[in-house]
Amino acid sequence: MCGIAGFCNVRINYEKNEGEWRTVLNRMKTVQKHRGPDEEGIFLGKHCGLAHVRLSIIDLASGRQPMVKREGGAEFAICYNGELYNMPELKKELLAAGESFQTNSDTEVILTAYLHYGKEFVKRLDGIFSFAIWDGRLEKIYLYRDRAGVKPCFYTIKEDTLIFSSEIKGILSYPGIQAQVDKAGLCEVFGLGPAKTYGSGVFRNVKEVLPGYYLEFGPEGINQHCYWKLQSRPHEESYEKTVEHTRYLIENAVRKQMLSDVPVCTFLSGGVDSSLVTAICSSELKKQGKVLSTYSFDFKDNDINFQANNFQPSQDRPWVDVVRKYADTQHFYLECRNEELYDYLFEAVDARDLPCMADVESSMLYFCRKVAKQHKVTLTGECADEIFGGYPWFHKKECFEAACFPWSMDFTPRTMLLKDEVLEELPLEEYAGNAYRRTIEETPVLEGEAGEEKRRREISYLNLKWFMQTLLDRMDRTSMHVGLEARVPFADHLIMEYLWNVPWSMKCHDGVVKGLLRDAGRGWLPDDVLYRRKSPYPKTYDPAYEQLVRSHMREVLSDMNAPLNLLIDKKKVERFMEQPSDYARPFYGQLMAGPQLLAYLLQVNYWLEHYRISLV
Repeated sequence: MCGIAGFCNVRINYEKNEGEWRTVLNRMKTVQKHRGPDEEGIFLGKHCGLAHVRLSIIDLASGRQPMVKREGGAEFAICYNGELYNMPELKKELLAAGESFQTNSDTEVILTAYLHYGKEFVKRLDGIFSFAIWDGRLEKIYLYRDRAGVKPCFYTIKEDTLIFSSEIKGILSYPGIQAQVDKAGLCEVFGLGPAKTYGSGVFRNVKEVLPGYYLEFGPEGINQHCYWKLQSRPHEESYEKTVEHTRYLIENAVRKQMLSDVPVCTFLSGGVDSSLVTAICSSELKKQGKVLSTYSFDFKDNDINFQANNFQPSQDRPWVDVVRKYADTQHFYLECRNEELYDYLFEAVDARDLPCMADVESSMLYFCRKVAKQHKVTLTGECADEIFGGYPWFHKKECFEAACFPWSMDFTPRTMLLKDEVLEELPLEEYAGNAYRRTIEETPVLEGEAGEEKRRREISYLNLKWFMQTLLDRMDRTSMHVGLEARVPFADHLIMEYLWNVPWSMKCHDGVVKGLLRDAGRGWLPDDVLYRRKSPYPKTYDPAYEQLVRSHMREVLSDMNAPLNLLIDKKKVERFMEQPSDYARPFYGQLMAGPQLLAYLLQVNYWLEHYRISLV
């Protein structure tokens, strides 16, 4: 994986002040150096500048970027972040059509495919990616993003100049771009956070290329094009055939995403999703005489402090032991202490450029840093719950009856600590409600579908567009911040397309949560692992961590210059901190309850301060 950045304006000749614009490109890539610590480069043409930092995974010797080709007297350049899983097939197709290649990199395959097939060539790509292509013949730049939105691409337009970057910090490093947040941005942070509206960058005038879209920018301005979206159609296969088809898609996704010139590892929680990915990876490596390395994550003394609840019914460690032995992996147990968990809260904001999933995200960042010392590529079990219906809100009656995001049923925590005058200015609940309704309205329904099945499709679409995207953002930023590439086989678009139309009676076969996935995994794992009740990503239950968060919140409350105090009511926060925490009533997802609410507010304070944000 890599980091990309650049700018384009067909009315500016960048070659006239080459040194100045090269400095800008260098600055835009330097702030993202963590995404690509191995190599870096820039391209500056008459109307376009591209910057790139590289994490070397494929073609270690000759895949340097930006990559430039010349054809018909024009220059074509690309900077690319991602992995192209069907590179061998596409390259073979292009060779048969008379194209030639100078490297073994997927970057050159993508640029050559653009030249050969035109801008809609992206439909032929199977992978995770965001990339920019400058077409000197048309004097246009194209920004492409993968179907699931695994890889990020933010952009803004300033005085007819398109500025883009893998991370928002790259845009903020461009001359004249101010870090500003308006009322809509604050509604994103407090009404939707740690999620955000798809396509939004939260910062004023910053947007994100939508998953399954590409942008076209040139003399006529900017246009966005959808090249992929989910389509609803009747599912006509029997349950047995559906199990077989699902099994093939999962195995195929894992195998093709093992493509790498460096060793791969997996994250192993002991749950069915990561265990299935691990079992398939281990089997493939054994054929090559290799042993798979696996990593599991927990918190120091969690065996003492753990509190079972509806969201986390059991600890993971015993199940990790079962799977690592069954799959015969070289396993590493990683633990995080309270001090590290707290300290990484703020580096997690640096990684995301936004307040994020509090200690759920800071712990992932900490663990990724540990893994990155040994590996550059890992496969994870993320996204299976969104696609196969694993979360509680797929199954609870109240979720079907409530006209709101099912992972944020209780809106009270989002408003109870804010100042009254802030609540009068920010229509938080209305903003969240409008976002919810827009997504429901765009859900691709099946003609004639109604009632419970239609509602389940709406719940699925909400999860794919919102909750899954939040987790994909978390995985990309925490891993890439430390130079680790995390791949997500369950977010393969072929799996998404197929499962989208599988009826709930099959996904939840015989009333078993994710019954289809479990049946498809038969033979890969022991039945007790396959049919284990879901337990989400681990969190700490140590009261000492909560005390640490509370003590730092009191420091913020006493700091007259802390920007958070412009927004929160000190007395409300003090009263909240005097109450016992209820870990079983999360305000977002399954893990973010009372302690995470305080940690999230601390992240908001750091974000406003560190990014020198002006509230407008």
